[in-house]
Amino acid sequence: MAPRFYRLAETGRKVVNLTLDGQPVAALEGDTLMVALLSAHGHLRRSEFGDGTRAGFCLMGACQDCWVWTEDGERLRSCSTAVSDGLNIRTNPPEVSWSDVL
Repeated sequence: MAPRFYRLAETGRKVVNLTLDGQPVAALEGDTLMVALLSAHGHLRRSEFGDGTRAGFCLMGACQDCWVWTEDGERLRSCSTAVSDGLNIRTNPPEVSWSDVL
């Protein structure tokens, strides 16, 4: 999928390297995860209600549309989480087993 965001300015900031679903992604220091993912990937995650993709809704941390997950299963709001070097992001929620819950 083509990128949804294209950077037009502020290109001189330090590069931050992260991983998105196993693929390397370069962002710029100060970017949110949402900016990094939509610049590289075109969407944030798949919809849990159908076969479409999601790209965020409110863009200010009030809704539940921009959730992504770390490799460890931590849920993050991509619109309000800054990128950091080495961050490993998944766009699909981790599988939960009953042994994790009980």
